Amino acid sequence: MVELDQQAVGRLSRMDALQNQAMAKAQQTRRDLEALRLRAALDRMAEGEFGYCEDCGDDIPRRRLDLDPAASKCVSCAAG
Repeated sequence: MVELDQQAVGRLSRMDALQNQAMAKAQQTRRDLEALRLRAALDRMAEGEFGYCEDCGDDIPRRRLDLDPAASKCVSCAAG
Protein backbone atom coordinates (compact mmCIF):
# COMPACT_ATOMS: atom_id res chain seq x y z
CA MET A 1 0.00 0.00 0.00
CA VAL A 2 1.30 3.47 -0.93
CA GLU A 3 0.76 6.31 1.51
CA LEU A 4 0.36 9.87 0.32
CA ASP A 5 2.21 12.68 2.01
CA GLN A 6 -0.72 15.06 2.53
CA GLN A 7 1.57 18.04 3.07
CA ALA A 8 3.28 17.46 -0.28
CA VAL A 9 -0.09 17.16 -2.03
CA GLY A 10 -1.27 20.36 -0.36
CA ARG A 11 1.86 22.23 -1.47
CA LEU A 12 1.43 21.02 -5.03
CA SER A 13 -2.22 22.08 -5.01
CA ARG A 14 -1.26 25.56 -3.80
CA MET A 15 1.49 25.80 -6.40
CA ASP A 16 -0.95 24.71 -9.10
CA ALA A 17 -3.52 27.26 -7.92
CA LEU A 18 -0.92 30.03 -7.92
CA GLN A 19 0.23 29.08 -11.40
CA ASN A 20 -3.36 29.02 -12.68
CA GLN A 21 -3.99 32.42 -11.08
CA ALA A 22 -0.85 33.88 -12.71
CA MET A 23 -1.84 32.48 -16.11
CA ALA A 24 -5.38 33.87 -15.79
CA LYS A 25 -4.00 37.28 -14.82
CA ALA A 26 -1.60 37.30 -17.79
CA GLN A 27 -4.42 36.31 -20.14
CA GLN A 28 -6.62 39.12 -18.81
CA THR A 29 -3.77 41.60 -19.26
CA ARG A 30 -3.40 40.51 -22.91
CA ARG A 31 -7.16 40.91 -23.45
CA ASP A 32 -7.11 44.37 -21.86
CA LEU A 33 -4.20 45.49 -24.05
CA GLU A 34 -5.91 44.20 -27.19
CA ALA A 35 -9.10 46.05 -26.23
CA LEU A 36 -7.06 49.27 -25.84
CA ARG A 37 -5.47 48.74 -29.25
CA LEU A 38 -8.87 48.20 -30.87
CA ARG A 39 -10.35 51.29 -29.16
CA ALA A 40 -7.40 53.33 -30.43
CA ALA A 41 -8.06 52.00 -33.97
CA LEU A 42 -11.72 53.04 -33.67
CA ASP A 43 -10.60 56.49 -32.53
CA ARG A 44 -8.28 56.75 -35.55
CA MET A 45 -11.23 55.80 -37.77
CA ALA A 46 -13.39 58.52 -36.23
CA GLU A 47 -10.59 61.07 -36.74
CA GLY A 48 -9.95 60.00 -40.32
CA GLU A 49 -6.46 58.80 -39.42
CA PHE A 50 -7.04 55.06 -39.74
CA GLY A 51 -4.68 53.35 -42.17
CA TYR A 52 -1.91 55.92 -41.79
CA CYS A 53 1.27 55.31 -39.82
CA GLU A 54 1.30 57.27 -36.57
CA ASP A 55 5.07 57.82 -36.91
CA CYS A 56 5.76 58.66 -40.56
CA GLY A 57 2.25 59.30 -41.90
CA ASP A 58 2.60 56.85 -44.81
CA ASP A 59 -0.19 54.46 -45.71
CA ILE A 60 -0.28 51.21 -43.78
CA PRO A 61 -0.64 48.46 -46.42
CA ARG A 62 -4.11 46.97 -46.65
CA ARG A 63 -2.72 43.46 -46.16
CA ARG A 64 -1.17 44.52 -42.82
CA LEU A 65 -4.49 45.98 -41.69
CA ASP A 66 -6.28 42.79 -42.79
CA LEU A 67 -3.94 40.80 -40.54
CA ASP A 68 -4.04 43.29 -37.66
CA PRO A 69 -6.79 45.93 -37.84
CA ALA A 70 -5.32 47.66 -34.78
CA ALA A 71 -1.91 48.21 -36.43
CA SER A 72 -0.96 51.85 -35.99
CA LYS A 73 2.43 51.79 -37.72
CA CYS A 74 3.71 50.80 -41.14
CA VAL A 75 6.07 47.84 -41.34
CA SER A 76 9.18 50.05 -41.50
CA CYS A 77 8.29 52.08 -38.40
CA ALA A 78 7.09 49.03 -36.49
CA ALA A 79 10.42 47.31 -37.15
CA GLY A 80 12.18 50.31 -35.66
